[in-house]
Order: sequence, then structure tokens, then C-alpha cells
Amino acid sequence: GMTMLLGLRLLGADVIQSLGICDINTNNTERLEMEMNQVRYPFAGTADASYPMLPPVGIVDEASLFACDVFIFCASKGVPPVGVVGDVRMSQLEANLELVRHAAALAGEAAFKGLVCIVSDPVDPLCRAFFMESGLCPAQIQGYGLGVMNARACYYAERNEAYSRYLTEGRAFGPHGQDLVLADSLSEYNDALSRQLTGLVVHANSMVRELGYKPYIAPALSSAALSILLTLRGQWHYGSVYLGDAGNGAYFGVKNRMTEQGPVYEDAAVCSLLYERLKQAYVNLAELPWK
Repeated sequence: GMTMLLGLRLLGADVIQSLGICDINTNNTERLEMEMNQVRYPFAGTADASYPMLPPVGIVDEASLFACDVFIFCASKGVPPVGVVGDVRMSQLEANLELVRHAAALAGEAAFKGLVCIVSDPVDPLCRAFFMESGLCPAQIQGYGLGVMNARACYYAERNEAYSRYLTEGRAFGPHGQDLVLADSLSEYNDALSRQLTGLVVHANSMVRELGYKPYIAPALSSAALSILLTLRGQWHYGSVYLGDAGNGAYFGVKNRMTEQGPVYEDAAVCSLLYERLKQAYVNLAELPWK
């Protein structure tokens, strides 16, 4: 959350009036209130408009969580330590479900009319849990995990000519995890290369962990801060939107943008091989025992 907060403050002055933070660790919120508000341009607020004012950061209590236009959920009940193998995103589902349900109940009680951004892992199931618990319209909730998967795909595409088409023709779909679907090209899809690239991206998390670090910088900025700002500006970005009917659907990552009528997603024409991958990823999300 801290890295995301920094990105929002530095880059979001055009669409953010103020930023509120809430944490059970009051020392952390007090520290962030001081430090974030001490990140600023010199001479901001003077007659020289080339030094912009950044949105102020303030502390809010739980009772005021939904007195806002946009609520960002980035709490986590224990990120797996370095050394844990496997898909650490899904391992956080049970722990984070408790937290997201609590926040969702508060949103429902407040009859929240704004946008809910889910950043915590696993993004897509937590979006669905928030929707089912809160009673909000599904279009009010969006998950932010796919942006970094696209960014990681670009990273590998820049370093291996075999995947270079992804940079201009590719697309990312699905969840922030094992069922991720990358297409090296929408117009000339190569299944083998796309699956290879997908494998590299899915395991990019583990590669950082093998170096002894938790991989949070790129997700906090590519998936969260940058993608949320693009959402607020009505620009195309990657995020998980609700697809399906109210009882049996799932939040699924796609290229989309926010409009006055709600999110609009890219309805891309895809070949049968890619469609089957997308279908399986969607079915797996829809069948998750989120309850």
C-alpha cells in the first residue's frame, strides 16, 4: 500500500483531490501522514505554476472509510514470507476473505455509490467476495492485478525477439495468477509462444522471491497506482470487471475503461485456440469456492 500511495500522490494531482489512509497500526498511518506530505515539489503553491501541489494525505478512521469517491482495498492478513513456493497469491485467499468481507459489509451499510478498487491478492476472487457481501452493483468493483502481468510480459518481450510482437499486438487476460492468459498477438496468435510467455510471467513473482525479496514494487505501481489513475481518467487499462449473471459470474481481467455508464471492456475477436484458454480461465474463476 505504501508504494501505491506514493505513486498516487506523485502522479494523481489531476484527478485526486485528497488521499485518506486507514490502518489498524496507528503508528504506521501517523508515519505515512508525515512522510507522504513531506514529498513535494519545491515552491509548490507559489505563483510559479510549474511547481504543482500534490494531493494531501490524511488519516481516516474506519467509520469514515466510505466517505469518499474511490475506496482502495490493499490490506493483507499476512503476506507469505520469502521462501514459500507455489502460487502465493491464492494462499492468501482465506486470510484476506475475512478482511474483505468486513470492508464490504461497511460499504453496504454506507450504501456506497463510488468505485471500489481491490488490490490485495488474490484480486479476482476478492472482488467477487466484496460484491456478494456488500450488495453493491458489480460494476462498482474492479480488481487491479493484471496491469503488472502485462508489464512483466513487456519486460520479457523487450529481451527476447521471439516474444516481441506482444509489445504492439499482444494482450493480457484473466486472473493475476496461475490461470493468466497472454496472447502474443490478437491477429496472428501463436499458441506455443503465448504459453511460453505466460509461463515466464506467472513465475516472475517467484524469481524475485528467489533473490530474497518480496515482489511488491511493480505490482503496486503497474497494477495499482497507474491503472487506478487511468481508470479515473477514463483511459484504457487492465483490470478485472464482472462478466456473467449476478449469481454465477466472475471478475475477469481485460482491457477496459471507465465511462459515465460504467466500465466498457474490449470485446476482441480471438481465434478458437485463444478462446478455449480464456474460457477455461473464466470457468475456473467462476467455480472457485469463495464462500
